[in-house]
Amino acid sequence: MSEYFDCLVPKLTSLVEANQKALTQAKELFAQAIINDNMIQVLGTGHSHMIGLEGFIRAGGLGNINAILDSVLLTNDGALRGSAMEKLPGLAEIIWDDQNISPNDVVMVISNSGRNALPIEFAQLAKAKGHPVIAITSVEQSSKYPSRHSSGLKLMDIADVVIDNQVPSGDGLCNVNGKVTGAFSSIAGMIIMNTLVVESQKEALKQGVTPLIFSSQNVDGFDNDYVYKHFGSRLKSM
Repeated sequence: MSEYFDCLVPKLTSLVEANQKALTQAKELFAQAIINDNMIQVLGTGHSHMIGLEGFIRAGGLGNINAILDSVLLTNDGALRGSAMEKLPGLAEIIWDDQNISPNDVVMVISNSGRNALPIEFAQLAKAKGHPVIAITSVEQSSKYPSRHSSGLKLMDIADVVIDNQVPSGDGLCNVNGKVTGAFSSIAGMIIMNTLVVESQKEALKQGVTPLIFSSQNVDGFDNDYVYKHFGSRLKSM
């Protein structure tokens, strides 16, 4: 009963060790967003949206994180529909225009393959508008297959900081009956997100700024009203 766990543990070690420089760079961008009272806008399509959700209005999460959760990006209205939308050129601009993204916000884009139009174009828009862009992607898988975008670019070609989630091609860590299974990308992405949340808080505190953090709503005495009030319409929850 331990095959997946046995595969998982060395991958977690590799995830951190291989990304020391990128995680430090991303931590600094997160910290500067905290210090300068800007937002970290996180976009992921399909299952990658869970990484944005991991940092969004949750216990111990930064008030500065806003997950872009437009239904066309998700599987809510149908898995095949969501998959088709991710490949649709021009949709990124529509999604962008529907968000409240300020000029100095940090943009994070998550795409395991990094080859589809929506995440590529969203990153391109962010770069064109002067936003620093952090990508979480699988360098192995992205390197193995051609881009599906007319530019021929992939997400990792566009981002300022590329965090390699160390996910093997096909996502799974195990092989059962000749099929790859036991996905890793969601776990890797959530570890990356929480690492950045924790380390950026420490960096902000070193520079004399106290981060605004959401507390668990299931612990007596919690009070998140001041966090909601501070960020107001910048959070999609409002």
